[in-house]
This record gives sequence, C-alpha cells and structure tokens, in this order.
Amino acid sequence: MHAFDVLGDPVRRRILELLAAGEQRSGNIVEVIQHEFGITQAAVSQHLRILRENGFASVRIDGARRIYSVDGRALREVDEWLSRFRSFWEPKLDALDTEIARGKKKDKG
Repeated sequence: MHAFDVLGDPVRRRILELLAAGEQRSGNIVEVIQHEFGITQAAVSQHLRILRENGFASVRIDGARRIYSVDGRALREVDEWLSRFRSFWEPKLDALDTEIARGKKKDKG
C-alpha cells in the first residue's frame, strides 16, 4: 500500500496523531477512536495492523498489553517525497515569519 493511501484514511491519521504524543496502549487507542469515529474494536485493530505493516507504527508487548508508537520509516519516505514541493511553500512561510517578527517589534516599540 502506498504511504499516501495509508495516510488518506482519517482514522489512521488520527491514530498517528495519538501516537505522536507518545506511546499508547492499544486499549487507549481503541477507546479514543471508538468514541470519535464510532467504529468497532476489530476495525481499530485493522487500522493499527495497516499502520504497522506499512511502517508507520510499531508495537511492543508488555505483559498482556500491546504498546504502540510511531515508526518513522514510512514518515521519512513521505518527507522525502514532499521535499520536491517545499520550494512552493517555504518562501511564503519565511515571509510570514518576517512579518510576525516585525509585528512583535512594533508592539514593543
């Protein structure tokens, strides 16, 4: 599955957002995702499997618990692909930074 196919699903993106905050027990992930998306535990498990199999998440076993975390392999691939487009938005972000700095100087002055 292509990285953008994996990331195209809002449930998988939300799971990655949860994992970006730090390791998460599978039960915590299921609880949040069920509440937000109204899907079954089995469906959440399927999304976690897709994230693992495609290099976005890793899992370790801690007793009876499964602990998930972000796996950066696939995210690096996405970042590499996006790198050819950065020239379109980086100058605009740099200009925005300049304007914000000017506004802060003006407020202090």
